Amino acid sequence: MSHPFRKVAAYLHDGTGAFGAGVVSEIFGYDRRHRGLPGFEFAACTDRPGRVATDSGLTLMVEHGLDRLAEADLVLVTSWEQFDLEPSPEVIAAIRTAYARGATIAAHCTGSYVLAAAGLLDGLRATTHWRWADAFAARFPDVKLVPEVLYVDEGRIVTGAGAAAGVDMCLHLIRREYGSAVANGIARDMVVPPHRDGGQAQYVAAPVPADCDDERLAEVLGWAREHLHLPLTVEALAGRALMSQRSFARRFSAATGSTPHAWVLSQRLHSAEELLETGDLPIEEVARRVGFGTAATLREQFVRRRGVPPRDYRKTFAT
Repeated sequence: MSHPFRKVAAYLHDGTGAFGAGVVSEIFGYDRRHRGLPGFEFAACTDRPGRVATDSGLTLMVEHGLDRLAEADLVLVTSWEQFDLEPSPEVIAAIRTAYARGATIAAHCTGSYVLAAAGLLDGLRATTHWRWADAFAARFPDVKLVPEVLYVDEGRIVTGAGAAAGVDMCLHLIRREYGSAVANGIARDMVVPPHRDGGQAQYVAAPVPADCDDERLAEVLGWAREHLHLPLTVEALAGRALMSQRSFARRFSAATGSTPHAWVLSQRLHSAEELLETGDLPIEEVARRVGFGTAATLREQFVRRRGVPPRDYRKTFAT
């Protein structure tokens, strides 16, 4: 799409996840314009307007039918719990019509099933809830399933993992179209992190190391965020945590699902985004403050991870 989405439609069906429905309505349905954040024309839709039961026993009154899906800029599909049933031809047609018209289509948790059933994921990378990953892969062999991540961005097709990963996916969509400052503003309003490191592997049932000192790690990570301009090597971080490098790396991975190097790089990129959006510091100074050292290094990392150089990013998202 050539402009950020404004019209957002969420498809809900009988048995849909109440949490997922709440996530999309909180992010796109709540009017935050009085706080300087963009507003969206949000509509919840279903096969036939009326009562929609959720997985938790709550009943929702949904006013709109599938026609709102076909005219939306962004179509969201929440969880689909009826694995033994195919989405109706009308639902498939509405989603395909929206996609053909240029809309972005996103689904999280088992909602990815609907996109796969519509043929929109064939040949693409996608994710879903880790618990259903094997069944999904067996049913849709043409989809390149990536079960270990929180969301997958394939341009106008975006898929997210289970439950709370819907927050990550939606904030990513906001960040991609409106910039980090807007995504961070909505995240602060919701009291959630604007970006989570790691992936679904953190949430698969697995024994937690008995000697994992999360409190000590939290202190080190907080210190690192405030000192990104320093050379944050594994040796330096481990020393501050009073651990050996091997023990620190093991505990870090168990607690965050990421490596220290990848985490530091992610923090530096997010900090650079905020500085580029909210101020007019020279690119060289931005690079120094976030720990990349030179403008050339910042540019290299920005192009590799964000697809555009820092100056173009600033032109697009500067507030």
